[in-house]
Amino acid sequence: MKLRNIFLILALLPLLLASQENKDDFKIITYNIWNGYDWGKDEPRRVKLQNWMNAQAPDVVALQELCAYTPEKLREDATAWGHEYSILLKTTGYSVGFTSRYPIVVKEKIMEGMHHGALHCTTNGIDFFVIHLHPGSIARRREEADILSRKLEEIIKTSSKYVVLGDFNAHSPFDADLYDPNGKLLQRLRESNAGKGLDGNLVNGSFDYAVMSKFLSLPLYDIVQGYTTGLAERGSFPGRVLGEVNQESTEQLVSRMERIDYIMVSPELSKNHLGPKSITDKKIGFCPITILSVPLFI
Repeated sequence: MKLRNIFLILALLPLLLASQENKDDFKIITYNIWNGYDWGKDEPRRVKLQNWMNAQAPDVVALQELCAYTPEKLREDATAWGHEYSILLKTTGYSVGFTSRYPIVVKEKIMEGMHHGALHCTTNGIDFFVIHLHPGSIARRREEADILSRKLEEIIKTSSKYVVLGDFNAHSPFDADLYDPNGKLLQRLRESNAGKGLDGNLVNGSFDYAVMSKFLSLPLYDIVQGYTTGLAERGSFPGRVLGEVNQESTEQLVSRMERIDYIMVSPELSKNHLGPKSITDKKIGFCPITILSVPLFI
């Protein structure tokens, strides 16, 4: 299994919804917890994340790699950061989950044709797709993107407010110029993907941009890309937890930074923001944190 990092993005979206009339912003967090906090053995990291999340006061949280999780365990996490509602996709393998301040309606647990599965929920008038695409096969990710895109095309017919977020394990064409074709990242991946073709993670020695292009063409908008420059700000993998696992220094991790985690929003939601108040890089000891703060559009 490919070792995952932990990555978190916090986006503050000014969603002008009736239930949000007295609130300045709507906060969305997506977070890959990495192997269910080492399959439940790393409780201190779980508690640290709970405390950090509570301090951010998000409105919704999307989670990936909820290994060895139960609905009750996810509910404990949700309660720790002030959310009354939570949904777990499954109790086996690599699950995704979703928590919210507002009631959640499960529209579909998407399993057929999906490696890890995906979750389609609505909360506070917004459709959310929480996803975690295949980590090791371009061909499988393209298939999953086709499945999800067909479902989104149906949503688009009746809704203008939808978000797709999580661990896409895929690269954006908007980041293509950030990857040095002769750099350590691609050299390392060429070695590990030699001879795999579309059953690996490179196409002709380079990243595949077809998966993210599929989502962008719906269209969906990448709210982080417009307010960040370079992989130091935008990158999401690897996180610091992998430094200990792989015995790599921070400098070595940064040298192979890439972006594979996203919050993608509908055209309607993309219109309702002006720009960031601030972009602040913070560290809470185990992963890089990027915070994007967007003021209300009035």
